Amino acid sequence: MKFALITGGSRGIGRAVCIKLAEQGYNILINYKGNTAAAEETLAAVKAKGVEGELLKFDVGNFEEVQTVLGGWIENNKEKQIEVLVNNAGIREDTMMFQMSNAQWKGVLDASLDGFFYVTKQVLTGMLIKRYGRIINMVSLSGLKGTPGQVNYSAAKAGLIGATKALAQEIAKRNVTVNAIAPGFIKTDMTDGLPEKELSAMVPMQRFGTAEEVAEAVAFFASRGASYVTGEVMNINGGLYS
Repeated sequence: MKFALITGGSRGIGRAVCIKLAEQGYNILINYKGNTAAAEETLAAVKAKGVEGELLKFDVGNFEEVQTVLGGWIENNKEKQIEVLVNNAGIREDTMMFQMSNAQWKGVLDASLDGFFYVTKQVLTGMLIKRYGRIINMVSLSGLKGTPGQVNYSAAKAGLIGATKALAQEIAKRNVTVNAIAPGFIKTDMTDGLPEKELSAMVPMQRFGTAEEVAEAVAFFASRGASYVTGEVMNINGGLYS
C-alpha cells in the first residue's frame, strides 16, 4: 500500500500533483487547511484514476495539528507506507517590507518552513526504516533571485532550498532523495491577481506555465528513474531567470 502525501493538495499545483501521482499508481493523501469543497473535488479526481484517496485536514504550520492528524494516521495505518511527500503548502502575503506586519512575516514563514519541518519529520522515520523515499519541496523563482514586495516569501523559499540541500545529504545513503521545484509564473488561484499579460511579456516563452507542467516534474522526482538525483532545484519558469 504505497501512498503519496501532498500538502496544500486541494487546488492549483497541489491538485495537479495529486492527479498526476494517482496516474502513476500512488494512493493519495490530500492535505488541506480549510477549503473542504475543493479538497473533495480533488479527492473525486484522484479516485477516478482507480486508486485510493484520503483527506487529511490540518494546518502544516501548526505542530499540534500535524502531530494529531498526520501522526495519528501514520500510527493507525502501519501497513501503509508514505513513499512520496510533496511539501506544496504555502501562502503569499505580498507587501513592501517597510509596510509588512509581524503576522505577514511569520505567517508566510510558518507555512513554508515550519510546515516543511513538522510534516517531513512525521514521515521521515518510515522512509529511513524502509530505505526508500522521495521528498519534493515546492519552492519558487522568488527563493532563487528574490522578488520585491515578497521579502517574506523570498526568505521562506530560499530557506526551504537550503533545507532541501542539507537534508538531501543527511539521508542519501538511505535511498531517500530530497529535491525541490522552483516554479515561475504558473496559472493558479495564487496568481489570479497578477497582471498576466504584462508579466508574460517578461517570460521568454511569452506565457504563464500550467499546474500540470509542474506536476510532470514532480512525477519525475518521485519516480525510481530519479534515484540518483538528490539535492537539486529544478526551475520551471519558461526561461525567466532574472
